[in-house]
Amino acid sequence: MPTVIEAQTRTPEGKNANRRLRKAGKIPAVLYGPGKQPTVLALDPDVIKDILHSEAGQNTIFTVNIEGAGQSNAMVKDYQLDPIKGGLIHADLLEIDMNRSLTVEVSIEIVGEPQGVKLDGGTLDFVTRAIEVECLPADIPDSVKLDVGALKINDYIRVKNLQLGDKVKVLTEPENVIVTVAPPQKEEATGDAAAAEPEVIKKGKADEAAAEDKAKK
Repeated sequence: MPTVIEAQTRTPEGKNANRRLRKAGKIPAVLYGPGKQPTVLALDPDVIKDILHSEAGQNTIFTVNIEGAGQSNAMVKDYQLDPIKGGLIHADLLEIDMNRSLTVEVSIEIVGEPQGVKLDGGTLDFVTRAIEVECLPADIPDSVKLDVGALKINDYIRVKNLQLGDKVKVLTEPENVIVTVAPPQKEEATGDAAAAEPEVIKKGKADEAAAEDKAKK
């Protein structure tokens, strides 16, 4: 079942009113909807924080139950954190029509360890960490799980290689590389070591010359 957020309408009264609201355990929020005036709300920040920390994050669809004004499906459009304490201080919500497609960003989750890393000492380079998709709200994936276990040195996976089904349209450039396995880097002698080597040779030759002089005497 979708998360339900209980909210109350309020009248904007400036910064002082917002501070009083936060002291009372609520935060100011605004619900935006197509063809509607924004609705100014007060709600519990903990519920929003739980949504933001869920697997789907900002792509989570939930129900806003506005006291005396009915219910709406919504997503977190944007939010603000206290720059010092880090707590949630404001949220913008977007009303969602479940019958209309949305364009959202979905994160990519790596699964497994590449053979090229485990067996050959390569490095996994995670280049593209999220993709843009278009689909109905109910079809938004929480994340895109990408199995990289079979990748060897110099192997890669592009956006066009993803299989998300017919209900999800990928908008990100198909040729973009998501992950690649780079070969292990060769160790090079440091500047100090390289500089020290001629000194050792030079010293060795000097010792040889001294020994020859001593033998002649």
